[in-house]
Amino acid sequence: MPQCVLITRPEPMASETAARAASLGFRPVIAPMLEIRPVPVNLPPPQTIQAVLVTSAVAIDVIPPAYHVKPLLAVGDATADAARRAGFQTVHSASADAQALAAVATKLFSPDRGPLLLAAREGLGEPLELDLNDRGFRVLRHAVYAIAVPPALPGAAAAALQGDDLDRAMFFSADTARAFVRLVEAAKLSQRVAGIDAVAIGIPTAVALERLPWRSIRTAAHPTQDEMLALLK
Repeated sequence: MPQCVLITRPEPMASETAARAASLGFRPVIAPMLEIRPVPVNLPPPQTIQAVLVTSAVAIDVIPPAYHVKPLLAVGDATADAARRAGFQTVHSASADAQALAAVATKLFSPDRGPLLLAAREGLGEPLELDLNDRGFRVLRHAVYAIAVPPALPGAAAAALQGDDLDRAMFFSADTARAFVRLVEAAKLSQRVAGIDAVAIGIPTAVALERLPWRSIRTAAHPTQDEMLALLK
């Protein structure tokens, strides 16, 4: 029987990751630890901005089609692919993290050609905004979605932990990791991770997972889905 891997990221990204994991021969179990919630969106007119920056694929579908004529810079390749599928005509990828995104933005855009629209999660994006400010850019940071932790461990996750064939668990953010730890502890299932390898997208995520007695915590060398999938092997 294929090894079972728990996918904890929110939808719609979870399904895409699950498909990738399945193509590698794993049996994915989707159990999002965070729920995506809409927020009122009031973006500046597209003609007033130079480009759009996004740090998550969740933001893509919220941005109206009128912005598709503007260049878009995504934090990673998967988010860039989502932007192309949505209809953005010119898409670039930083292929890494927010720090890399700021560096690529400096190469692609110019501070004297107008502000950059940063479409982000509610409460996030300030470090990236400040980094770009230091590089001379004016950044218009707008929340386009919010997240919430479910009140209890998702049933799919609880069932997988209580079974005998869960071998891996993937965590794409520190927020997701913290939510998982809290919900697992509340469900009194902490010891059930002792035979599971956790795969973390970065060091902050790995640190958040350390409260649980994992068999191992594997941290991606670069914060990309491809690096994380490689760690499943």
